[in-house]
Amino acid sequence: MFGAFRRGPAAQGQTTEPGALPAGLPEAVGDPRLDQLVRSLSPKASALGREAAEVRGAIDDTHKIASDQAQALQLLVQQVHAVVQSQQLIVQQAQGGLAASARVGTAVQAVGDEVGGIVATLREVSDAALQITQIALQTRLVAFNASVEAKRAGEAGRGFGVVADAVKDLAAQVEQSSKQITGTVARLDSRIAALAREIRHDATDARAETGAVHKALAEVGQGAHRIHRAAVGSTEVCAGLEQRMGGIESEMRRTTGALDAARTRTETFLAISEALIEHVAECGVETEDTPYIRAAQHAAQQIGQLLADALRTGTVAADALFDEQYQPVAGSQPAQHLTRFAALADRLFPQVQDKLLSLSDKVVFCIVADRNGYIACHNPKYNHPQRAGDVAWNTVNCRNRRIFNDRTGLASGRSQRPFLLQTYRRDMGGGQFVVMKEAAAPITVGGRHWGGLRLAYKF
Repeated sequence: MFGAFRRGPAAQGQTTEPGALPAGLPEAVGDPRLDQLVRSLSPKASALGREAAEVRGAIDDTHKIASDQAQALQLLVQQVHAVVQSQQLIVQQAQGGLAASARVGTAVQAVGDEVGGIVATLREVSDAALQITQIALQTRLVAFNASVEAKRAGEAGRGFGVVADAVKDLAAQVEQSSKQITGTVARLDSRIAALAREIRHDATDARAETGAVHKALAEVGQGAHRIHRAAVGSTEVCAGLEQRMGGIESEMRRTTGALDAARTRTETFLAISEALIEHVAECGVETEDTPYIRAAQHAAQQIGQLLADALRTGTVAADALFDEQYQPVAGSQPAQHLTRFAALADRLFPQVQDKLLSLSDKVVFCIVADRNGYIACHNPKYNHPQRAGDVAWNTVNCRNRRIFNDRTGLASGRSQRPFLLQTYRRDMGGGQFVVMKEAAAPITVGGRHWGGLRLAYKF
């Protein structure tokens, strides 16, 4: 069908005046019915491109959500796995606590047995002290009687009386010490008996009262058992959850893979719709896109001429103009970069870029990009200095000094065709999106491709 149109002089390399039909837009002559057909095809091709861009954008959004969810789920699986490991450690520690509690119980029981032996020994000491007291008492009586007899014997019994008195005094001291021993042993026996009651535990006698120490140990053991049971149950639940989440993670990966495949297919779909729009524009029939294509090509020629003049006058060196060593701007969020031609772009580009903003109320922006999608300066609305820490505001309002190397940005910057028409959905911030077309034209400086002029406009 498109063979019915012939290309005009512009397509043969001749220069065009501003406002004339640009290169790549041939003049149409021939059957008026074909003219009408192309004009009727143009809005349909635009509608197809718009729907393709909408579908691509929706799939991109879904893919991002699915990817984010997959990453979050993967992190959650790792955290659940860590919980399972912690629960297993708790189980091990609880088992160790139970064993330690049992060992303590055994040790306390051994202490109880030892205390019982001490009590028995103290009672033997007490019995011995009582016997000593009895002997001392008897000794005192004997000494008393001997003293009496010595006094009766007169001078002959004086020496014996002295001995008898000494024995009596010694017996009295022995009796007093024995009584003190008996009292001390009695008090010690009382205390040890109380200790024995606290640590008493007779497993063979159900009626025997259990001591406080064993009661406390029993409570500790019961608590350790409860912790152990809870940890085992929690471990089983978390292990099951980990297994199920692993399955969900696998499903999410498959979903993401399917979205990748769908995105690839929509890429083809979008490319076909854009090619159709371009073919319609190339027929030379005036369409709604023609003014924007013509304006983009004319502006690209102007930018190329301005850069060529800067080279010719020595305002910029060739290696600086084609500089691709992007230097990060410290602290910028989103990341901004500087090049050796950035200052020159600030001086030259606005006079061409900003003028096209008044071409139509549909125009969203007009910018110059190098071959890698780097935007040295933007239109005034998006050319503000960044605010420290305000990433959301910077993302929307500070689009200068940034590299937009997405599908559209790279294609516009690297295309060397007379013009390029693309359709895409642009994020306007705050969850707002707008589907736009973009007419791009190559910028050449001294016969060398530098980048492209991007003119974006709404449907």
